[in-house]
Amino acid sequence: MQKLYFFSKTPVYILIVAIAILFLSCANEQNQKNQTRRVPEGWIVLFDGNNADAWRGFKQDDLPAGWKVEDGLLITSGEGGDMGGDIISKKQFEDFMLALEWKISDGGNSGIFFHVVEGDNTSVYASGPEYQLIDDFGFTHPLEAWQKAAANYAMHNADTSRKMLLPAGEWNSSKIAVKDGRVAHWLNGEKVLEYNLWDDDWKQRVQKSKWKDYPNYGLAISGHIGLQDHGSPIAFRYIKIRDLTDKGTSVFNGTDLDGWTIYGTEKWYVENKELVCESGEEEKYGYLATNKTYKDFILRLKFLQESNGNSGVFFRSTLEGTRISGWQVEVAPPGNNSGGIYESYGRGWLIEIPDEKENILKMGEWNDLIIRAEGDRVMTWLNGQLMADISDEKIGNATGSIALQIHDGGGIRVRWKDIYLREINKNENEIH
Repeated sequence: MQKLYFFSKTPVYILIVAIAILFLSCANEQNQKNQTRRVPEGWIVLFDGNNADAWRGFKQDDLPAGWKVEDGLLITSGEGGDMGGDIISKKQFEDFMLALEWKISDGGNSGIFFHVVEGDNTSVYASGPEYQLIDDFGFTHPLEAWQKAAANYAMHNADTSRKMLLPAGEWNSSKIAVKDGRVAHWLNGEKVLEYNLWDDDWKQRVQKSKWKDYPNYGLAISGHIGLQDHGSPIAFRYIKIRDLTDKGTSVFNGTDLDGWTIYGTEKWYVENKELVCESGEEEKYGYLATNKTYKDFILRLKFLQESNGNSGVFFRSTLEGTRISGWQVEVAPPGNNSGGIYESYGRGWLIEIPDEKENILKMGEWNDLIIRAEGDRVMTWLNGQLMADISDEKIGNATGSIALQIHDGGGIRVRWKDIYLREINKNENEIH
């Protein structure tokens, strides 16, 4: 009779475990590869399933201990709390489209933030608006509409007729788009919310909410993306972002002063592709103005102060010799209202800068200045932070050139570069 031989159970068990490990390893590798393949042209990967190199802790150099990369996912254990455990993108963004997928735990709570500014702020939510991530179905107590998933937390409710939220333990996809102060939220492919930053409705909502006690909330024009550790485990994957910032047209070519006119005897010249203004021997007022006039626009530029003299950027201005009418966004040494608005030969200071914002200027370094003029409203941002916001009928009635200033008294030397201007088209507000 032929004997039958059976293999030992131990080798069979080891074989099964080995196959399982190999399968999981391959699945994990495939998951990571898929994250890379899913990124269309023009997008930037913020998490590729391999590492969290694009992120760091809020006001920290490294990733907090509560966050880790595991099985191709960016995971928080929920032990960090909402102060020490929140993370931010290393890069900052102005207008953008952010897309990601998230899976929350039972009863979990988290959030996605944008335009996060560190500085003197104590948390990501002190400055950044929040796309709410939460378990609507299993949270420990009933939620208000503004607390539910895909809402702009404490401000705007998601449209329940279009909202399709999957329960805890399943993957949801979210998108946030910011474009010229217009914001849109998507959840699982459906646009569920759209709102404006900084308009009258926004201001009223802030004053009626908890954010009235946070003076920097929602005011930045650019900043970090933030992910929240609110004490609940949550996983993220497929995090990518596309820059939507439209700088407009360059109004300084980096070679000569074509398109500009010099007023006065002070010095204006190009050096190393940068525009330089410098006090001359007479130490009088001097201006360099665009030949073209503008009404509604977004102007952005960079400046570097090489001395303690006073300068500025005029808008909707007209010139007769070196006598200028119009409004100036101040560029001055620390403590002198850089980013504020001054009316020459008129009412004087319209907006002065509070003392707590005087540290935003980086003397001796390149600074980013943005001026938005639309109708009777003007807003200015210095290094991404709001400095002035004014509505004024006299400003609204004016049209004029952009003019850079050399103040009288001497001692002025300022470098300018990356000067772009985009005229505002009111029909471009829809976000797709």
